[in-house]
Amino acid sequence: MKLLIFHIGADRYGLRLRDVVRVLPLLELKHLPLAPDTVAGLMDFHGESVPVIDLCRAGGLPSGADHFDTRIIVVTYHAPEGTDHLLGLRAERVLGVQEVAETQLGASGVQAAPFLGQVASDPGGMLQLVELEHLLPASLRAMLFQP
Repeated sequence: MKLLIFHIGADRYGLRLRDVVRVLPLLELKHLPLAPDTVAGLMDFHGESVPVIDLCRAGGLPSGADHFDTRIIVVTYHAPEGTDHLLGLRAERVLGVQEVAETQLGASGVQAAPFLGQVASDPGGMLQLVELEHLLPASLRAMLFQP
């Protein structure tokens, strides 16, 4: 399977390429007053307001510094209710696309965060999948994706 590889802090993570709509340079975001720290803001994507989640904050870390290769990854978020939404993910140091065989993936053995999935090892070290369907708690989904 093809994964888009990026960093959250010092660690490498991957998103299934099938969920990625576009990778954009870091854009100026509209601040959302009273929003949880995880929400970096709103971006305009072809005339549509798209919420952006800071993956560092979602992982319990402080927001990372802006790097040359910090990007906003626009993904299709499949909500448990059966609806699809565009969602932006602020990711540090996006590295590119990498092929990872399903047989390389195994359980992490740790339930640190609900959105962190299987792991694989390669010459670059450990790589962990981000499971989009578990990224947003119900309360945050209700706030971001109003009918």
